[in-house]
Amino acid sequence: MVAQRQTAGVAGEKNAADTLTLSAPGNVTSEMGLALLDVADVIRPHPQAVAFLQGVEDDDFLDELAKLPGGSEARDAIEDYLDRYGMRCAGEIDITRPRWRERPSTLVPAILDNVRNFERGAAQRRFEQGRHKAHQKEQDVLARLRALPDGHRKADETKRMIDRVRTFIGYREYPKYGIVSRYFVYKQALLEEAERLVQAGVLPEREDVFYLTFREFHDLVRSHQADDQLIQRRKDAFRSYQALTPPRVLTSDGETVTGAYRRDDVPAGALIGLPVSAGTIEGRARVVLDMAQADLEAGDILVTAYTDPSLSPLFVGIAGLVTEVGGLMTHGAVIAREYGLPAVVGVDQATRLIRDGQRIRVHGSGGYVEVLP
Repeated sequence: MVAQRQTAGVAGEKNAADTLTLSAPGNVTSEMGLALLDVADVIRPHPQAVAFLQGVEDDDFLDELAKLPGGSEARDAIEDYLDRYGMRCAGEIDITRPRWRERPSTLVPAILDNVRNFERGAAQRRFEQGRHKAHQKEQDVLARLRALPDGHRKADETKRMIDRVRTFIGYREYPKYGIVSRYFVYKQALLEEAERLVQAGVLPEREDVFYLTFREFHDLVRSHQADDQLIQRRKDAFRSYQALTPPRVLTSDGETVTGAYRRDDVPAGALIGLPVSAGTIEGRARVVLDMAQADLEAGDILVTAYTDPSLSPLFVGIAGLVTEVGGLMTHGAVIAREYGLPAVVGVDQATRLIRDGQRIRVHGSGGYVEVLP
């Protein structure tokens, strides 16, 4: 009984902590998802613009969009979004990956989902709802503390801690935001130099420089002598690496660590993972491996291999999250808590064991997922 009470107490404290961070101000990544709801608000009243976006297949669509009724406003809204967030993309720490600014069509499915699934002003309402829940939970925690011996002192100290957490928790997103912002500037400069090499007949494609080290690129610019065989070998090697499945845990010494969860407190057949955001939700699983292919309805549960900031715009429309990779402080877990979404991460082979369209139940507090009949 003591162990049960301790477990319940820890779970209660964790649920309270999750709620207290809802709609914390100044988180540039969660704001990125809400901002795409504002883009949808601009586009939604213009049916011709919406219909045009439904047929977008390439990345040169913004100028054509502007020629339609309401299209100029739609284009400007997308451009404003790209001005702030266009340096982001899937796997963005890899400088070679195409950014949203370079491939804006990636955002179109998420914009259309928002147009279809939400009403005007959804971003502000969602933020205010989260802030209200956090405030209510804060008042509840403080009231319970004041009922204890020396309760007013404890409540005052806790209030200061809550304020500090809500003020600074969003700051964790700024280092990577700044890094990726600079990466895009670097990339543009490097590709401009690569384009000059293409124009001089030194390279057939400017992206060939992605297979060179920075020193090799520097020497190539000076010598105008490309090692075509070296570049081809590295292209071949890269293709072979893409066929590999990376281990879930790899030590700094290159050792692969394997293992399995040992849990006797979950239903038979449940998929076990790590509990990272409290709550239980049932809904349709949408297995998404590429944001550009996302097709979500309100109440869907996102199932994916991993998340990074590029998937944040999808979080505003989902009811829960399941990933194959992740931990308590990885991107998906943090944003799920800030949006109040039940989430389980570290579910081995989730995208294979859960089929797109299946109904599942996510136990965010218990750390497991049930596939429903």
